[in-house]
Amino acid sequence: MTVDPQLQRLAAAHGVATSYEDQLRRPVEVDRSAVVAVLGALGVDASTPAALDDALREVDRRPLLPPVVVLRQSAGARVAVGGPAQLRLEDGTHRTVATDGGHVALPPGLPLGWHCLETGARQVPVVVTPERVHRRDRRAWGWMVQLYAMRSADSWGVGDMSDLSTLTHWTAERGGGLVLVNPLHAVAPTVPMQPSPYYPGSRRWTNPLYLRVENTAWYADAGAELRAEVDALRPTYEPNRIDRDAAWAAKLAALELLWSRTAASLDGSSLLPPADDDLWTFATWCALSEVHGSDSRRWPSELRRAATPAVARARVDLAERVLFFVWLQVLADQQLAWTQREALAAGMDVGIVHDLAVGADPGGADAWMLQEALALDARFGAPPDMYNQQGQDWGMPPWHPRRMAELGYAPLRDMLRSLLRHAGGVRIDHVLGTFRLWWIPEGASPREGAYVSYDADALLGVIALETERAGAIVVGEDLGTVTPTVRDTLADRGVLGSSVLWFERTDGDAPGESGPLQPVDKWREAATASVTTHDLPTALAWLRGEHVRVRAELGLLDDPAAEEAAWRAERAELLAHLVASGVLGSADAPEDELVRALHRFIAATPSRYVLAAPGDAVGDLRQPNMPGTVDDYPNWRLPVADSDERPMRLEDLLADPRVERLAADLRDGIR
Repeated sequence: MTVDPQLQRLAAAHGVATSYEDQLRRPVEVDRSAVVAVLGALGVDASTPAALDDALREVDRRPLLPPVVVLRQSAGARVAVGGPAQLRLEDGTHRTVATDGGHVALPPGLPLGWHCLETGARQVPVVVTPERVHRRDRRAWGWMVQLYAMRSADSWGVGDMSDLSTLTHWTAERGGGLVLVNPLHAVAPTVPMQPSPYYPGSRRWTNPLYLRVENTAWYADAGAELRAEVDALRPTYEPNRIDRDAAWAAKLAALELLWSRTAASLDGSSLLPPADDDLWTFATWCALSEVHGSDSRRWPSELRRAATPAVARARVDLAERVLFFVWLQVLADQQLAWTQREALAAGMDVGIVHDLAVGADPGGADAWMLQEALALDARFGAPPDMYNQQGQDWGMPPWHPRRMAELGYAPLRDMLRSLLRHAGGVRIDHVLGTFRLWWIPEGASPREGAYVSYDADALLGVIALETERAGAIVVGEDLGTVTPTVRDTLADRGVLGSSVLWFERTDGDAPGESGPLQPVDKWREAATASVTTHDLPTALAWLRGEHVRVRAELGLLDDPAAEEAAWRAERAELLAHLVASGVLGSADAPEDELVRALHRFIAATPSRYVLAAPGDAVGDLRQPNMPGTVDDYPNWRLPVADSDERPMRLEDLLADPRVERLAADLRDGIR
């Protein structure tokens, strides 16, 4: 069913695309029913001709005064206000602004920050942003790690913040400048614990699973008898899998023991620094999840929204448990601060770069607390393409563009501030989501979705402001089908891109086609360079074709023989490319030399930051995540291992000469 002009007009007014270009740059028309359903998820009824007419009239009645103004510091803005107004700056002072014909002229050069335009009955947030996000001129190399997999003999079966500090010290001593970690976002404090770092309960708070119990002041101040009781709770080390449930059960028991013995006779709130109300609300969600389960959508109806009298009563009834979960976040904040402080003191230029997941669990804390900012009747994902012929449903609700604007982008600001408080940078997963997301209405398949656009300039402006204030870098994961306009916009705002060796090719002769591999000197400077990612095969696995074999065994390939033939051709092409680039002597070299050559190549590019996975140095064959699977493959449960799939502890990994050699290759290459 085609989209008629009236529906096209309504869709355009709400940012819903009625057509798009697929991976091969071919035009695809969106079905009328999908457009209507996506509009419905936005709260716009277009299901009947009468409803469509009403919705169009509502568009025409939109107020002239915008819900928020986001402007670059150098540009200024002209805002329709309809009457006199004044600007209240972030510091509380006022500034007179010129009014002409019902418009306010916001001049260039206003202070950076979150201000407010006061127009009588209305107050409009005004966000003044820098031209570009924070940048550093110095090139640097570093690691990209799944922290849970980097476990040491002292960690409780899961890599933790102390292990992260060990890794950063080792890296800094060898001239490294940064370590990128998987999202450390919070999940429900229950078992089974959500294994995917990219499907969090909240992107604002931290998973206490990553705490090192012995590194808390509460453990240090405990008596010998209490410390012995805590030590006895250490779980049995599972060598071949990351057992989050066992690790969390043990840590939770240990932390409860420390808390109960120390805080039982005291006013617990006096033991903690002041916490904002959002933290208390999050802690209430944690306490409720222990009682009612991890999915707030299945709680009693009166508890399914954060701001209800029933939740307020529950916060009182569960006060002791709420306070305990506030305490866990205080501990996490202290250890995050210590880890970043130690990284910089050791000589790192950037330090820890935290990963920001693209969304959050619809039954998690963020969805429960931020319902007014989300479109809870939709999920987002990706349309069908040559790799995923049915499309992808990532199962998370998208930001509602209009409501986010009405909230002055405060949810995004608060999330970034929490993440950047103790970080040298942030990686934004699927940064294309600042431009548009593929919305899938409730009950529909990924094929039945449509793209919804966002105000990218506003979102990137908020990101630029918060990262500038934190002195942090920003990396955008811009892999996949990306238009030149998007990459130009990101580069204009100083957002670094992500360049991955397998994908870096020149443009082909026809739209959507790829040409030869990109010459080493033509890679983007404003980017991170890596051989692979957590969603792709490891270096040795790709060289051996393990990714073809494993996906064939899992039934993920329609034609395994064709996939293997394509991989063999790509392997021969890449090795010839490495030889021609001067980083490899012969395509017949031993495997460990081929892996080093892959990394010498990315170090020879002009990319600002060069990242490697430590497991690649020792021949780890198993990628952390296999897209298209849930439980068929041990996603997010694999420790770092060698080429014989023998798990390696962090101290053994860092003592391995192969890791030393790879670090030296990266260090020498960026010089």
